[in-house]
Amino acid sequence: MNTEQVISYIKENNIQKVKFAFADIDGILRGKVISTKKFIDGLQDGYGFCDVVFGWDSNDVTYDHVELTGWHSGYPDKQCYIDVATMRNVPWENNIPFFLADYTGPNGDALPACPRSLLKQIVKQCSAMGYHAEFAQEFEWFNFKETPQSLQQKGFANMEPLSPGMFGYSTLRTSQNSAFYYDLFNLLTQFNIPVEGIHTETGPGVYEAAITHSETLDAADKAVLFKTAVKEIAYQHGLTATFMAKWNQNLPGCSGHIHQSLWTSDQTDNLFYDSNDASKMSELHKQYLAGQLYCMPHLLPMYAPTINSYKRLVEGAWAPTTITWGVDNRTTALRVINTSKAYTRLETRIPGSDTNPYLAIAAALASGLYGIKNKMKLDVAPTVGNGYQNKANGSLHANLYDAATAMQNSAIAKELFGEGFVQHFTQTRLWEHRQYAKSVSDWELKRYFESI
Repeated sequence: MNTEQVISYIKENNIQKVKFAFADIDGILRGKVISTKKFIDGLQDGYGFCDVVFGWDSNDVTYDHVELTGWHSGYPDKQCYIDVATMRNVPWENNIPFFLADYTGPNGDALPACPRSLLKQIVKQCSAMGYHAEFAQEFEWFNFKETPQSLQQKGFANMEPLSPGMFGYSTLRTSQNSAFYYDLFNLLTQFNIPVEGIHTETGPGVYEAAITHSETLDAADKAVLFKTAVKEIAYQHGLTATFMAKWNQNLPGCSGHIHQSLWTSDQTDNLFYDSNDASKMSELHKQYLAGQLYCMPHLLPMYAPTINSYKRLVEGAWAPTTITWGVDNRTTALRVINTSKAYTRLETRIPGSDTNPYLAIAAALASGLYGIKNKMKLDVAPTVGNGYQNKANGSLHANLYDAATAMQNSAIAKELFGEGFVQHFTQTRLWEHRQYAKSVSDWELKRYFESI
């Protein structure tokens, strides 16, 4: 619906309040419920929101060394703007109207730290090049028979999973928890997040879902909302869902793979497909893939944004460690899927479920377009067999500090996303590293407390 239609809907249905939110640098939704009067009054000029939402971390601790905001600026309001095209009703909250917002103003100016605004800029570049991009993100996550209160009381130890054992693709385990399982499918669909399928993965209480592909920004919106929606639906069942990349060293990690393809502007022809090529890949597809391979070490924190991300990116854990690609190869960083023209696409396998979808998708699209703009040759041979052993083109950074430092100093990153975003984002990642570096872990206590 457009603005006029939304206002008419609000008035005709005597709606008294609406809910809106935007994603912060970590992909966490920050928002509020406002009266419909305030909602209508702010549709043109925006809504003031304290910019500390881009000046603190996932635990609401304020960053240091960021220029955008801080004690030095007094944490003023910045204007965010609701995108009325994102309207949907929240079925588990009495169908309250819900909207997504970002920090792109009417004149096109954007706050450098706003992830959705950043992706909108990349999508605009894609359209200007004559392409329509289709994206979808899939997620794995663990579910626990815990509440926020019980997790705090237990100190996040001895947590009870939704179901025991390693039961990938199990119909028994989903039948055992059918009320939650079918609520996920049905309520997500009602919330305008259509999923292609949901099933158990290997691990106690772990599920996987693939979101139906759509236009880039819409796909990112759905991915961001999916994570919060799953958590809120889980709460309705007395459960807690986690999208950590690796919550337990003895269990598989949780992926957030990104699927993508480029089409003609009228969406009639998949430009990644060429029936005459041995791998069914067009030259455009090869250039796009080459761009992702080239930019990968420069943009890794956008795919792997937390300390925990790198606990998943280890050999033999169904997550990549090398700068590689292959056809239908799940050990490489990039997997080409070419089963048919309609479904030919590229899967970026680095992201875990802890990603900020706006940033991960922006990294994938921007680096792919970089390869096309520069007519890059795909001179890296496809990996056949074990991608972990193929280090010919280099390996991914093994920790957040190295990845963030590389991005901070990267001319490529600044060319793709601008100095303002790169400075802010990498400083937030280095802050994350410093918080981790000064913490004392359970591993240290168990190893050193008595014996050292």
